[in-house]
Amino acid sequence: MAAVPTVAVKPSRQFPFLARHPWVHVSSLIEAQPELDRGSVVDLVAHDGSWLARGLYNPDSKLRVRLYSWDPQQPLDEAFFAQRIEEALARRVFCGLSGPRQAVRLVYSEADGISGVIVDRYADALVVQLTAAAMEPYLDAILDRLEQLVGPRAIVLRTDPKLQSAEGFQRPSGVIRGALGDEEPVLYEQNDLLWSVDLLRGQKTGAYLDQRDNHAAAARYAAGRTVLDMCCHTGGFGLVAAARGASDVLGVDGSEQVLETARANAERNGLSNIRFESGDCFDTLAAMAREGRKFGMVVVDPPRLAGTRKNVDAALRAYFRLNRSAVDLLDPGGILVTCSCSGRVSRADFLNTLVDVGRRASRDITVMESRTAAPDHPLRVSCPETDYLKCLICDIH
Repeated sequence: MAAVPTVAVKPSRQFPFLARHPWVHVSSLIEAQPELDRGSVVDLVAHDGSWLARGLYNPDSKLRVRLYSWDPQQPLDEAFFAQRIEEALARRVFCGLSGPRQAVRLVYSEADGISGVIVDRYADALVVQLTAAAMEPYLDAILDRLEQLVGPRAIVLRTDPKLQSAEGFQRPSGVIRGALGDEEPVLYEQNDLLWSVDLLRGQKTGAYLDQRDNHAAAARYAAGRTVLDMCCHTGGFGLVAAARGASDVLGVDGSEQVLETARANAERNGLSNIRFESGDCFDTLAAMAREGRKFGMVVVDPPRLAGTRKNVDAALRAYFRLNRSAVDLLDPGGILVTCSCSGRVSRADFLNTLVDVGRRASRDITVMESRTAAPDHPLRVSCPETDYLKCLICDIH
């Protein structure tokens, strides 16, 4: 094997990589770095030259190196990444998510050892989301292996516009293998309901598959209750609650586009006990609290509020506002389902926010279930950022 270029970390910066964390920020590296193309294989070494790990280099990214192997004899080539795809798909067999009409996350980036690559399957279509431009040279090999193992009718590539400029992506989003029909939406089964998804324009890869099991768990508490599903997106919590015995469900979201999909999902499944309204989550909750509105269950599932460390304090204040208003909508014995998908916000900090809510509202908050993402979104212990989703089901008195 030809000699691999090296990049060196600053003194005392090697410890996360000894623990197999995959992200090497440019600030961790010594200033002298090689002139390499995006996607070049590099060896990460300590300041004394001792070998640490092997990864891919991107001169345009603040995450200058993404690490994939801690074996100095392991080449990073198309065969290596194809093998990682096979291993990821094998893990999903354990989840029992292999039905032909189901939706499942087949590859979850760092958690599956393929930093920068996410693959979601919606029935017979795949969405590949790239978050690392260093993986672009290996994309075709990954797509080939996915076609061999899954046999989808279409593969859609999604790249976030902000990441496109930050990472230097070359390929635009769109259908890159096969074809999608123009007339009918892509349909998939989840929690005994039939859902539609917009693979080209929907948020993330089209839907939020990480909340699948939490939708079902929350619905167990919804029977006979009136339910408010705030930040409902395409209807996740609310639709499952409506199907499993809630007396009446109101879903609220700020996007009329996703509400149209939510209404279509309700009609498709014959659910007449759910309706949807457009509104800002902060304003709507505060207005309902002022009006004295009451519900038997309130779900608060906002989008990510803390993308960076500097946003954490503002995010915690926002979570306090949302949950403080939500608690005011619940009589004693009501159920609060509150979520955070901000990886920068720890579970402990999220719980402490509820402590403040209970104190300010003079209410007792008891967590019945402290939940995380569905098992097709596994946690890699060497990368705590993969443990991002918090879902707390609480009894309010």
